[in-house]
Amino acid sequence: MKNQLYKLGITFIVILSSNFIFAQQDEQSSMYMFNPLQFNPAYAGSRGDFNAVAIVRSQWVGMNGAPKSQFISLNSPLKIRNMSLGMHLSNDQIGARNRTSFYGDYAYTLRFKRGGNLNLGVSGGGEQLAVDFQKLVANDPTESEYLTSISQFNFNAGAGLYYYTKRFYAGLSVPRLMQSKLINQSVVLSDSYIRRHYFFSMGFVQPLNSVIDLKTSMLVKAIDNAPVTVDLNANLFFYKTFWFGAMYRFHESVGLNMAYQIKEKFMVGYSYDYPINGLNTIKNMGSHEIMLNYSINGKNKSFGSPRYF
Repeated sequence: MKNQLYKLGITFIVILSSNFIFAQQDEQSSMYMFNPLQFNPAYAGSRGDFNAVAIVRSQWVGMNGAPKSQFISLNSPLKIRNMSLGMHLSNDQIGARNRTSFYGDYAYTLRFKRGGNLNLGVSGGGEQLAVDFQKLVANDPTESEYLTSISQFNFNAGAGLYYYTKRFYAGLSVPRLMQSKLINQSVVLSDSYIRRHYFFSMGFVQPLNSVIDLKTSMLVKAIDNAPVTVDLNANLFFYKTFWFGAMYRFHESVGLNMAYQIKEKFMVGYSYDYPINGLNTIKNMGSHEIMLNYSINGKNKSFGSPRYF
């Protein structure tokens, strides 16, 4: 009887957790424009150099169990014409739930005579989901023995398209094609462990004068039976060195971001956003991100410095 109650309790907790994060099942980042490989494998090699990006995000700081995410991406064109490889990792923790993913990326570039390039990308890998119920507090001490951990690994694959010129890009991707359930001891705890997400991204750079460029970008995230999420960003690029901009996530948050280009190889950035939905009534200090970006220029560069995308 206790075992049945235990399974029922776990099912109830996971369902509540899934509903809480349903609109944000994939890890969220306000500095997505510096790390497109995280959601589109076709981005690999589009810069024409070796590029490494690391982002650390703390969301809704001050709230117990608030999301914390880390991202690492690497990509580079190959010596084989029109081929590129990459890899991206992420770790995301929300309360007692932790998800770690690892994917390898491959892209092939189609080059058009009138300018512009189209990358076709695929990725393969998997993710480990762990729910540590020992982090939860049992009101009844006799129930603590049932607060055990569960863990599950699933293989997955993704695909995407990425069209780009020197000052424009547009991408469409599905980073996780296969959907799966969370199962423990033959009991289905969640039907939405992994759900298929659709991403559309677009950006454009317009020079305003000899020292300032305006870069606008957009990211649309869609999932069945959940609201569409839209991120809008506008950044000013001063003297090809310093980025400063603002963001708006529809009905969710507003924020500021900045980045500094240290010569051609190294960039550091910071982003802050604050909720404008019901979460602003709950005590929190908003969300913070720190970004590090490192590049090594190869012999066959697609574009010269600076790199807008």
